[in-house]
Amino acid sequence: MAYTVQKLAKISGVSVRTLHFYDEIGLLRPAYVEANGYRYYEETQLLLLQQILFFRELGFELKNIQKILGKGDFDKIAALHSHRKVLQTSIERTKELIKTIDKTINHLSGEKKMKDQEMYHGFLTKKQQAEYQKYLKNRLGSDDSTLEECENNVKNWTKAEWEKSSKEFDSICKELSKALEKELKVDSPEVQGIVALHHKWIKKFWTPNRESYTGLGLGYMEFEWKKAFAPYDANHPHLAKFLAEAMKIFADRELSE
Repeated sequence: MAYTVQKLAKISGVSVRTLHFYDEIGLLRPAYVEANGYRYYEETQLLLLQQILFFRELGFELKNIQKILGKGDFDKIAALHSHRKVLQTSIERTKELIKTIDKTINHLSGEKKMKDQEMYHGFLTKKQQAEYQKYLKNRLGSDDSTLEECENNVKNWTKAEWEKSSKEFDSICKELSKALEKELKVDSPEVQGIVALHHKWIKKFWTPNRESYTGLGLGYMEFEWKKAFAPYDANHPHLAKFLAEAMKIFADRELSE
């Protein structure tokens, strides 16, 4: 069965804009394109999209996913086994942490006293944390120091600095909301000026290039960022999409690869 881009977006939860972007960069090409320009995806592409989503869930950057999936010896079944192992480990850690929470609740409620060492069961040790950070960095690419850069930039931030940063993001969202109210185009000087402020704000944490800044914009449209835009979504439910499209234009114009 062949799916149009709209239908694939509906069953996968991936936005149409993201699927178009994946096509543009060669990560996920449709099986064929009709004369009217409609893209169609078949089972091969559906399975490939599933792999992309698994790798994204595990923290891989798009450029590294593309390299992995582009290898002639890429083994789908072996990759699925690897994904399952990582996710199973995560599930087991979560279960252990839930047990610790339940024991602590019982302890504080006076129902059953817990041993002191049980209070810390399930948490990562310093060594495990270092290994986990190394794992994530590898997933971002051996030449990518984004996590380290971000960690170094904010490690000495005070509460006042965090609050200031939060207010800056709030101000950016409010200005974008006003732009939506005025029905300004994403490539207008006014909107691009707001995006420039957003880019400046992001650089306090890490320095994005064209791909990573565009990818961040796409990430804003996914579920993990919905909470950040919740205060503005009541009046402007398309704010995240509006920002993502404006960020792509800014990245193409202003940022290097």
